Amino acid sequence: MAQLKPFFAYRPPTDLVKRVASPPYDVVTTVQARELADGNRDSFLHVSRPEIDLPDATDEHADEVYAKGRHNLLALVERKALVRDQQRHLYVYAQKMGDHRQIGVVGCASVAEYDDDRIKKHEKTRADKEDDRVRHIEELSAHDEPVFLTYRAVDAIDAAVAKVMAAELPVYDFSSDDGVGHQLWVVGAEMSGELSRLFEQRVEALYVADGHHRSAAASRVHRKLNGDGREHDMFMVVVFPHDQMRIMAYNRVVSDREGRTAEQILDQLRLKMDVVSTDEPKPDVPASFGIYLAGQWYRATAMPGSWDADDPVGGLDCQICQDQILEPIFGITDPRRDQSIGFVGGIHGAAELQRRVDAGEATMAIYLHPTQMTQVMTVSDAGSVMPPKSTWFEPKLKSGLFVHTF
Repeated sequence: MAQLKPFFAYRPPTDLVKRVASPPYDVVTTVQARELADGNRDSFLHVSRPEIDLPDATDEHADEVYAKGRHNLLALVERKALVRDQQRHLYVYAQKMGDHRQIGVVGCASVAEYDDDRIKKHEKTRADKEDDRVRHIEELSAHDEPVFLTYRAVDAIDAAVAKVMAAELPVYDFSSDDGVGHQLWVVGAEMSGELSRLFEQRVEALYVADGHHRSAAASRVHRKLNGDGREHDMFMVVVFPHDQMRIMAYNRVVSDREGRTAEQILDQLRLKMDVVSTDEPKPDVPASFGIYLAGQWYRATAMPGSWDADDPVGGLDCQICQDQILEPIFGITDPRRDQSIGFVGGIHGAAELQRRVDAGEATMAIYLHPTQMTQVMTVSDAGSVMPPKSTWFEPKLKSGLFVHTF
C-alpha cells in the first residue's frame, strides 16, 4: 500500500507567493526563463534554472550553474521569501484551468516503494537528464520541484480532502500569468495522519504521471547518501486521483526527407487509413488523426483490426500513429532521435501545427486523440513503457510553492 508522509516544507509567505511561483524547469528554455524572471529576484526560476543568473554562454550543466542554484535557494530562505513550516504537514493543492479543476495532496512518497516498482512508471529515462537532476538535487540538498503522481480514485480520500477544504480558507489563492488558479490548504496534524492512513490502507499503487527524471534522480541521490530512516528516503510529490487528471494530445510534425508532393503522401496514407477532407482539426474518437498538409486538414482513421486491441501499448493512438504513419510512410523508426519529427504539446492547439507547416518548418502535422489516464495506468501495471511523448498533462504544477530539504 502507498505511503504519503507529512514533511517540513519551505513555502513563500502569502504576500510573495505569486512572485515566487514559477513554471517547472523543463517546460521553459533558458531564454524564456530569463525573460520570465527578469526584474523579479523572488522568482523560483533562479533556483530551478540558475543559469539565467550567469553569462549567456554558460553551459547549463556547468559546475557553477548547480552551485548558483544552491546559492539562490539559500538567498530566498535568508530573506524569507521561503519560510520553513514549524511542523510536518500534508497540503491540499487545487488547480483550476478553464472549466477543469484538479485537487491533489502534497506530501512525500517513499524512495523504497519507487525502487520496488510499487510506484509505477510508464517512461524510460535518459541518462543525461537523470544526471542533471541528480547534480541539482545533491547541490541543493533538497527536492525543489514535486513529482506529479496519480492513483485510482478513492471516495474516502476525496471526502477527507473535501473536509480539509471546507474547514478553512486556503493559505494561497491566486492566478498565475497563464490564467491558471492555484489554492493551497495546510492540513492539520490530525487530518494529515488520517490522510496518510487512508493512502496506506486504500491505495494499492501510485503512478508517475510527470516527473520520471526527478523521481529517478531522488532514488539515485538516496543511494549515494547511504541512508535509511533519513529525510532523503522520501521525495516530494503531489498526488491526484485519476478521475481528475486531464491529458491533452501530444501532437507531431514531420518533415518529408523524400520531397514528395502532398498528393503522393496522401496516396501512401490512403493505403493504410480512411482519409477524408475536414474543417475540424481535432479528432473526436480514438484511432483517428487530424492531418494538416498543404494548407488543408484531413481526417485519417485507422482501419478496424489494424492494431492489436489486447496490447496496452499497441492500442495507444500514439503507437498507431507510429506504426501506420510515421514508420511506413516517413521511415521514422526511432522517434526519440530522428530529427525529421517534432512534438507539439496539445496546449498549443491546431494553430501551432498549422503555423509550423505553413512556415515550411514541417511538411505535415498530425493531431492525435489524447491518451486516457486509464490507458497510462494499464501500461504501467503491465510493466510496459509508453511511446515517447505520449502524454501532455495540463495544468502543470507550479514550482516554488513548497520545497523539501534533507
